[in-house]
Amino acid sequence: MTAAAQETEPTGGTFASLLVPNYRLFAGGQVVSLVGTWMQRVAQDWLVLDLSGGSASALGLAAALQFSPTLLFSLWGGVLADRLDKRRMLVALQVAMGMCALVLGLAVVTGAVALWHVYVLCALLGCFSAVDVPVRQAFVPELVGVGQVGNAVALNSLTFNVARIVGPSAAGLLIVAVGTGWVFLINAVSFVAVVAGLLRMDAARLVRDAPVPRAPGQLRAGLRYVRGRPDLMAVLTLVFCVSTFGLNFYLTLPLLTRNVFGLGAEAYGLLTTLLATGSVVGAVLAARRSRRPRLRFVTASALAFGLLVVAVGLMPTYALTGAVLVVAGFVALTFTTAANSVVQLSVDPAMRGRVMGLYILLFLGGTPVGAPLLGLLAERFGGRAPLVLGGTVTALSVLVLGLVLARRNHTSRRRQRAG
Repeated sequence: MTAAAQETEPTGGTFASLLVPNYRLFAGGQVVSLVGTWMQRVAQDWLVLDLSGGSASALGLAAALQFSPTLLFSLWGGVLADRLDKRRMLVALQVAMGMCALVLGLAVVTGAVALWHVYVLCALLGCFSAVDVPVRQAFVPELVGVGQVGNAVALNSLTFNVARIVGPSAAGLLIVAVGTGWVFLINAVSFVAVVAGLLRMDAARLVRDAPVPRAPGQLRAGLRYVRGRPDLMAVLTLVFCVSTFGLNFYLTLPLLTRNVFGLGAEAYGLLTTLLATGSVVGAVLAARRSRRPRLRFVTASALAFGLLVVAVGLMPTYALTGAVLVVAGFVALTFTTAANSVVQLSVDPAMRGRVMGLYILLFLGGTPVGAPLLGLLAERFGGRAPLVLGGTVTALSVLVLGLVLARRNHTSRRRQRAG
């Protein structure tokens, strides 16, 4: 048995995927880079608010510009992931994203930055990220093999949320101490870690499927494949509803902190940290879970998350808001990890890149629609409104989908009995 073949076998345990050398390099680079990324997200939000005089619409527009490219490029990123060497693609994309952070940092430090500069760099970063994310998602099975995909997805979430704890807290302190510009420059340097990890990997130990030859109609073939899979359609619909209306904390938390509670960057960073703390607990439990999650579990966690988002918006004090955010982070991570695992484990390997491209499109692509609407809602009705309405729409959409699935299953059983 080859080393690659051995790595496809599940070994069990919370940190099983870290036994794979290539995954250790990947995860180590991600920890450093993601801390820098979360620092930049906090600093970017605060920079936009400072340059715009606290405008919620400006913050929503920046988010829309950063996530709009997902609508255009994530599906094609999935096509490229099925065709090309994913590791080499990731190296090039990480370098490009690091350059975006470098340019923005230099603009702020030199005092040359204007709001439109931030908008342009948000759009550029969004273009690179739209391709990077589906490629990175499809790269996970190559690192650990199919048997460890569920564990690796959970550990990726753990890494992401550990960075989300450290990054915002560090950003809040650094913004006060040295300003937002140096935060962007630190993030630019952090990309060196993930690029170095990718370059040091042993390519012979990657568990690769045969690349899909270039052919016309591959994107349409991927969409037809998903359309013919009701289970995938259900999960992807849930992902779209939850991410579009519920997972908007990058927009809602700074508005809640600044415009409702009248607090500063440190308080915003703390709320983000509390949200991430719950997510870390959820990621650890997900990594320990040995059984494959079912659609019913995914649906229940989505409904619970929507209700918790409403609760966050209704909390009367900053302290109570932080407490509920811990639970919301736990449930949000439980949902996203379960949904990602269901999709990764149930697709044909030859279609994985394209399906993950669609997954990312639905996960992030609703933001250009949801973010500006929620921003306008906040300006008209206050900083709590996006959370209350967004959580309500999330919960209602899950209930509607549940009723549709229940009716479809009932009809299917009736046809089977009649046949």
